[in-house]
Formats: sequence, C-alpha cells, structure tokens
Amino acid sequence: MQALPTTDVDTLAAQVHDGASLTVHKGDERDVPMALARALVRRGVRGLHVITLPTAAYPASGMMVDLLIGAGCVDSVETSGISLHELGAAPRFTQAVKSGRLKVLDATCPAVYAALQAGAKGQPFAPLRGLIGSDLLRHRSDYRVIDNPFAPGDPIVVVPAINADVAIFHAEMADAEGNVWIGRDRDRLLAAHAANTVLVTVDRRVPGCFFDDEALAAGTIPAELIHGLAVVPGGGAPYLADGRPDLAAVRRYQHVALDDAGFQAWLRSEGLVRDALPA
Repeated sequence: MQALPTTDVDTLAAQVHDGASLTVHKGDERDVPMALARALVRRGVRGLHVITLPTAAYPASGMMVDLLIGAGCVDSVETSGISLHELGAAPRFTQAVKSGRLKVLDATCPAVYAALQAGAKGQPFAPLRGLIGSDLLRHRSDYRVIDNPFAPGDPIVVVPAINADVAIFHAEMADAEGNVWIGRDRDRLLAAHAANTVLVTVDRRVPGCFFDDEALAAGTIPAELIHGLAVVPGGGAPYLADGRPDLAAVRRYQHVALDDAGFQAWLRSEGLVRDALPA
C-alpha cells in the first residue's frame, strides 16, 4: 500500500468547501483540531453545517466551535449543546443564536450517535426510543415516529443517517503508512466511517505500522479512511501535552469574545484577521 503523504494544515482547510457539513468532536481528550479550525477561519470558509459529536460542551471543543461561529464560518449547527463546560456559556454561539444569525437543530447525544452509526453502516436511518415524549419531536420534522415493524402499536423514533461531507479531528500520532492512532476513543473511528472526507492533524508521525503492534492495532484508523494528514505539534491546543485543557487560555478567549469589538481584536491578535464581522 502506498503511504499517505503528509501535507500542511492550510492544504487540509482547502479541502473543506463552502456549505460543507462538518463533524467535530467532544474535546475531553486531545481530539480537538484547533489548528485546522484556525486555518478554516484564515481561509474564510462560509456556510458550514457543524455537527457536534456528541456535544461541544468541553472547554476546548466549545471554544473551537464558538470561534468558527464567531468568525462567520457557520450557518447552522446540529448539537445537543455548545458551551465552555464549567467555565460557562460560549459567547459567540450565544450571541449568534440571540441575533437569529445561526440555525440550531436541537438533538440529543444518543440521537447524534445513532444517526452517525447508521451513516457508518450505510443504513438510511436508525431507531431509538429515548425521544418519545419529549418536545424535541415538535422541532425536528426529520425525526419520525413509526410503528415497530415487529410489534404493531409499539412506537419507535427513527432518525436519518448522518453522512457528513467532512470529519475533522486531531490525534496523537500517525505511522509511516498514514494510519492514525486514536487509542480507545471510538468516536473518531465512527466519524471516519460515516464521513465522505476525513481530515486529520497529528502531533507527530512515527516509523513503522501500527497494525504490526497488537498493543496499538485495535486503536488505529487505517490510512484508507484518511484523505488528508498534517503534522501539527500541539494542534489540539488549548489542550496541553498531558491531555489537560489550558483553562486559563479558554478563560481569556471567553472574556475577549463577550462582545464584537473584543472578538474582532482577538482575531487580529491571533493572525486570523478579518476586516469586518459577519452580518
């Protein structure tokens, strides 16, 4: 098998077209592709539909999605929650919802997982029960209640499969062939199976093949599923090398992003300059 070449983060960002649907990850590990998100902001991508797996409510993932929204990259989100976790609200997300600029498709974590599992398996929909009796069914016309085909009169909810245009995530390492090690976190493997294009940043690339090592093979995404790979040390920042979030960095972002002027100044200071905020 020919090895997957390494590229740079801006080349990865160029593969995300305007209007693409995009899956991003929860961020309780170093799986948040912040460097790639920043490249998307620099590029000025527009009209994204962001699907959070399952929720962007950890400090780093919430900050990443909040940044994309504030920079005008996102038109809609499908999510069970976007926040900065224990630090409080995600300021640009909150402002965008209040202004009506952002379309929000309410979901639950199990519903998003079920839809992605259906997408990964090539199924058109997935059944689940937990939504019955909730007001979510009034807001999601694409969620249907049908009879259990094996027990008429027994209602079941079906949700449409999610096959995102692009899945993006960060990982610790890739091997010489381009296989990506994710450890025991299966969310990234699920997203890779369900998406049409998979773009990954890693801290480092190492010799050999992970599938030759029994200790690593089970936690590896094969290179055949990866469409773009960039080595970006610290690409999951504000996660630190030991896997803990840099809460001080997220707090600083949260403070400056409370208003339009502060957020715009932060974009300039970070080299993500845009002359005007999104309308």
